[in-house]
Amino acid sequence: MPEKFSDIDSYISSFPAEVQSVLAEIRRTIHEAVPGSAEVISYNIPTMTRDGHRYVHFAGWKSHVSLYPVPDGDEALARELEPYEEGKGTLRFSLKQTIPYELIGRVAARLASRP
Repeated sequence: MPEKFSDIDSYISSFPAEVQSVLAEIRRTIHEAVPGSAEVISYNIPTMTRDGHRYVHFAGWKSHVSLYPVPDGDEALARELEPYEEGKGTLRFSLKQTIPYELIGRVAARLASRP
């Protein structure tokens, strides 16, 4: 049975150091893009909330990190996200490539601005 996490710090610390640094930077990037965000664990992964509403989840894996969901309504952003789309509602970023933190920040801002 997988470990149950009580907070984002414990989630991040459960990964190898190289993945921890990526997850910590994603967390920081989201907070920078969406000031005032709160953090919870939902579906046993880090989840960011604003005004009590969950707007983005992120997760670490063996060879990639993922962000959920994929924002809609912005065609230019959608074109930029195409190389990272993996299945419906998932963005996958390989740990073997440079992580596009700026793009992740824009995704978070877009998701947080949804009604």
